Amino acid sequence: MQNIPFIDKSTIEQHYDFAELIARLKSAFADSSVHVPMRHHHDYPNPPEQEDSTLLLMPAWDPGKDLGVKMVTVSPNNGAYELPSIQGLYLLLDAHKGYCKSLMDAKSLTAFRTAATSALAASFLARKDSKTLFMVGTGALSPMLIKAHATVRPIEQVYVWGRNIDKAQAVVDQLQGESFRVEVIDSIAQGMAMADIISCATLSKTPLIEGRWLKPGQHVDMVGAYKPDMREADDHCLLTCEVFIDHYAGALKETGDIVIPIREGVITKEDIRADLFELCQGAKPGRQNDQDTTFFKSVGHALEDLVAATLIAESVDKANSQ
Repeated sequence: MQNIPFIDKSTIEQHYDFAELIARLKSAFADSSVHVPMRHHHDYPNPPEQEDSTLLLMPAWDPGKDLGVKMVTVSPNNGAYELPSIQGLYLLLDAHKGYCKSLMDAKSLTAFRTAATSALAASFLARKDSKTLFMVGTGALSPMLIKAHATVRPIEQVYVWGRNIDKAQAVVDQLQGESFRVEVIDSIAQGMAMADIISCATLSKTPLIEGRWLKPGQHVDMVGAYKPDMREADDHCLLTCEVFIDHYAGALKETGDIVIPIREGVITKEDIRADLFELCQGAKPGRQNDQDTTFFKSVGHALEDLVAATLIAESVDKANSQ
C-alpha cells in the first residue's frame, strides 16, 4: 500500500481560500450530483465525566470522482485537560478505484467548511451593507467565522464576547493585521445592539441569544447547539426572525435550536423559509428587504466536508508540484 499523505492543521491553514470554497459550495448545493446519506450521530457514555460524548460519522461521494468520510468525536469537558472539544479525521478516497488519497485533520477542515457555509448563507441573508459583526464564542471556529463573513460582506468592525476574557482576547490577537478592527466586548446584549451580523458558535446548553435584543435588519448566524437538548437562541428569537437552515434532515433532528421550538409548538416546520439547497438552486428567496431579521441555523452537512477536502487536496497537490 502506498504511503497515505496526512494534511495537518498548519497545512490546511496555509491553503484554505474562503472565496473559492464559498463559490464551490454554492455550486454543490445547487447541484444534485453529490450523494449524502444521513450522518450517524451517536451519543456514548463517558463515565469519568458523568456526561455523554458524541461520535459523528459523515460520508459523501461524487460518483466516479471523490468519496469522503469524516469521523469526529465531541467531548464537551476537554477544556479541563487542555484538549479541544472536537477531534477527528477526514478520509478522502478516489471514488472510482477506491484508494485513499489523503487523511486530513478533521477539526481544521470542519472549521474551514463550517465558516464558509455560514458565509454562503449570509450572502443570501445578511444585508449587503453589513459592516459590523458580533462574534459570540471563543473556540477555534470563531476567527474562521469572522474571516469568512468578511469575505462576503464589507465588515469594518468586529466585537468578540466569551465567558473567559483571556480567550476572547486571544481571538482578537489572532485577527491582528486583518482589514477590520477587532475588540473584546463585555456583554452579549451590548454586542447585539451594535451588530449587523451576529454569529454564535459555543457549546452552551441554554440560550445566549435573546430575541428581545434583536433589531430589524440583523442577521443571526447560529453554529453551536449540535445536540437536540442544546440551545443558543431563545423562543423569542425564533419568533422574531425569518428562519433558514442548511438542510432539513439534520436541522429537524439534531439541533435543539430547531427541535425544541417545534416540539413545544413555538414554531412549525412550515415556518422554516428555506434550506441552503433551495437558496442556491433559486427555488426559494432569501432576504426580502432591509427590515427582515434573518436567522440561519447550521448543523453541518457531509457535502460541505467533501467539497472542502477536495479543494484542500487540490491546493496541496498544486503546491507540491511547483
